[in-house]
Amino acid sequence: QVQFVESGGGLVQPGGSLRLSCVVSGSIFSIYVMDWYRKAPGKQRELVARILRGGNTNYPDSVKGRFTISRDNAKNTVYLQMNSLKPEDTAVYYCNTVPLFGWGQGTQVTVSS
Repeated sequence: QVQFVESGGGLVQPGGSLRLSCVVSGSIFSIYVMDWYRKAPGKQRELVARILRGGNTNYPDSVKGRFTISRDNAKNTVYLQMNSLKPEDTAVYYCNTVPLFGWGQGTQVTVSS
């Protein structure tokens, strides 16, 4: 069973940056896909970043050029660097893989002045 522990969220002003971390129980070396999602109040959970085992990444247009996903297989950790944050980025952020496992507690990101 794979479990996820997300951290690094907080309150940041518009234009600011945060780096989120997701520690995965067990080795992620063999996990092909690692994803970051977010869930804002009243909205559906949204996929915001994907990284494949070989390092290829993709992002939706809403975050492209501002968010960067990376993975450290040795540390069983996936990161999400978020720059130029906007109020609409406010959400709880989660990581997961394909197929989906149980969700972690997530980490709250609030972008507000």
